[in-house]
Amino acid sequence: MRILVVEDEKILAQALVEALEGEYYAVDLAPDGRTASELTAVNQYDLVVLDWTIPPPTGIDLLRAWRKAGLEMAVLMLTARGGIDDRVDGLNTGADDFLPKPFSLRELLARVRSLLRRRDKTLQASLRADDLEMDRASRRVTVTGVELELSPKEFALLEYFLNRCDEVVSRTEISEHVWDDSFDPLGNVIDVTVHRLRKKIDGNRDKRLLHTLKGVGYVLRSHRS
Repeated sequence: MRILVVEDEKILAQALVEALEGEYYAVDLAPDGRTASELTAVNQYDLVVLDWTIPPPTGIDLLRAWRKAGLEMAVLMLTARGGIDDRVDGLNTGADDFLPKPFSLRELLARVRSLLRRRDKTLQASLRADDLEMDRASRRVTVTGVELELSPKEFALLEYFLNRCDEVVSRTEISEHVWDDSFDPLGNVIDVTVHRLRKKIDGNRDKRLLHTLKGVGYVLRSHRS
């Protein structure tokens, strides 16, 4: 899952990024409305954490422009505004949820998980492909009952594959949903991460889950083949 944080308060912004990355999300940061507008024009986000009062365009102006352009990512608005009229305006504009400042990071993460579940009907507590099972809540992955040690990026990549089980996904799609804006499209980090992940979930088995389609992308099969 890829998330954009739009927040101009540096300390809060860094805390948000670190908390979300700790949950294995790929996170980009925009300190103002203009940067946020530029990032959403070139990247696909599953969710945006959007502060209302940022340097222009403001959060509500951004939200209005995104919805008018047909962008459907979930939006969690952060605001110090407590008025009912402001919240109604935000909801009518297209916000999915509000979180008043100050807030706890635990609550923010809970709101993020809830919004992603609502937006993605396939976001289940556990995911499975043949003898591989992922428990999202505990961040636990097992193959034939044996727990695997995965890095945060390997976990995020496997989660994306499991959500797209039996579908061919390209390197571009992977970069857009698993990596953040610092991703180097000319590098081989995706191939290296896929290789490490394949070694862990397939090992020396004759039948594999993760397959490479040369020149096309990758596919995680629901059954070993």
